[in-house]
Amino acid sequence: MEETTFPRDYQRILAAVREAAGPVEARQVGDGLGIDVSVRAELEPLRGKPVPLVDRGWLRKLPDGRFTIRV
Repeated sequence: MEETTFPRDYQRILAAVREAAGPVEARQVGDGLGIDVSVRAELEPLRGKPVPLVDRGWLRKLPDGRFTIRV
């Protein structure tokens, strides 16, 4: 599956993880997307969004819960 066929939210998440200097938490992804992560109601929906990208092999979830690009 091509990355360009993903919904825009998932494309933005992949871009935010790629641009990070290393593994990132959902909070850091939110910062990269311009989401106000200090508001719990804004951050919570984002926590589950990277999981489908992990399931499809685009991201890797580390044991500590951070995400990185699969190499």
